[in-house]
Amino acid sequence: MPTRNLRVAPVAPTLPTVDPVLTALAALRAEMEIPAEFPSDVVEEASAAARLDVSTGREDLRDVPFVTIDPPGSMDLDQAVHLERLPDGYRVRYAIADLAAFVTPGGALDAEVNERGMTLYGPDERTPLHPAVLSEAAASLLPDADRAAAVWHVTLDERGEIADARVERALVRSTARLTYEEVQTRLDAGDAGQMLDLLREIGLLREARERERGGVSLNVPEQDVVAHEDGSFGLAFRSTLPVEGWNAQVSLLTGIAAARIMRSGGVGIFRTLPAADPRDLERLRRTAGALGIDWPRDLTYGELLATLDSASSRHAAFLNEATSLFRGASYAPFGGTGQPAEVPDDVAHAAIAAEYAHVTAPLRRLVDRYGTEICLALCAGEDVPVWVRDALPGLPRTMARTGQRAGSYERASVDIVEAALLTGRVGDVFDAVVVDVENDEERRRRAAKRAARTTAAAPMPDAHVAVRGQVVIVEPAVRASVEGIGLPLGDPVRVRLREASIERRRVDFEIA
Repeated sequence: MPTRNLRVAPVAPTLPTVDPVLTALAALRAEMEIPAEFPSDVVEEASAAARLDVSTGREDLRDVPFVTIDPPGSMDLDQAVHLERLPDGYRVRYAIADLAAFVTPGGALDAEVNERGMTLYGPDERTPLHPAVLSEAAASLLPDADRAAAVWHVTLDERGEIADARVERALVRSTARLTYEEVQTRLDAGDAGQMLDLLREIGLLREARERERGGVSLNVPEQDVVAHEDGSFGLAFRSTLPVEGWNAQVSLLTGIAAARIMRSGGVGIFRTLPAADPRDLERLRRTAGALGIDWPRDLTYGELLATLDSASSRHAAFLNEATSLFRGASYAPFGGTGQPAEVPDDVAHAAIAAEYAHVTAPLRRLVDRYGTEICLALCAGEDVPVWVRDALPGLPRTMARTGQRAGSYERASVDIVEAALLTGRVGDVFDAVVVDVENDEERRRRAAKRAARTTAAAPMPDAHVAVRGQVVIVEPAVRASVEGIGLPLGDPVRVRLREASIERRRVDFEIA
């Protein structure tokens, strides 16, 4: 499935008190009404919940050597994994933080997390979904500590297809907090151990099954905001590691298993994505041709992506363009209070090419707590709690609102850092690569707006009309807008900086 190409690294431990970047970030949060802290009653409720004994009534799986795999410095650990080989396939155990053990329905904490919706990540600080006493302590699957979890038991056949799945409440104890980089290094060196070797084996199988279904994974190079020890910020582009894709496949297969359980039980909430418009696919084929990428008609979109290397500037440009196929993601609830139990038609997730549900990140995303509770009840043969059914109809609106805010906040934060790195360099020329160009419809719309201000008729765009696009600057690692005549998608260009404004959160280039 598509991979977001923005990541914010852990913040520096000490930051200066007066800094134009920090001032701009604070102003951004105030403008977007992002809360600086949790209300006192929410903190009190979370602190009391963190002291609860949540070990009773659970299967004891503390002898299973789960591990977590996350970016360095992560403390809000939603998932821990354990894999083993069976005579005719594999067993996947996936432990998910059990937030329902700590959040009382209808309480102050419940109301606050329903307002927040998801964790927000900024360069200087994180705005968590839950108070740190839960998200970074009592509810987080930190190593060497007993933790409440919803553990998925998924059996795969020898081809990696799901043969059986169930989830139950358990007590777990993670044995290690690993990072993607160290797992990849150990796998490459051949000394990762059997369990992590199986992560690669199962991940590759699931990627192959994804391609067979017609699903896609877009490993677009990530833009990292890095906070340095001295309080300054930097930017870097990096290609995603193979282990990140393999680890994501474990999460995806769990979401597919959850959707099957929900469909069978007649209650649930799917994550949906409509199929790509055929016109967009044809546009992407033209883009491939312009970039010199061979895309035979008998080769599927997913098969083509498997041949691309994001380290190539032309391939990276194509991958950035390909993200435009995936628009309109939403949620489809059914079986909630006042809703029919019939599963809606056409509710598959087009990028995954399967029905899919969010259940693996409850510390950072609200909807996962509800999805997990549905599957726990259905697997136990119990009624889905009323508080879950009551919430289902409104969850799509909540997640849409908070998801849009998260995207806007994170993008604007990066814009601020980019402008800061380029302050004082207006007029300088940089080496860059064109990674996105507005299509004909966008050009016509912009030309019409321009013409409406000057003449009665809008001229049709032609090869001599300046178009807008996006460029990636090699140093510093900036992605920003550019304007020029006939922007050469995927080609190296020289661009001149014409604006870098921290206050306006804007960086703009022109072809030199």
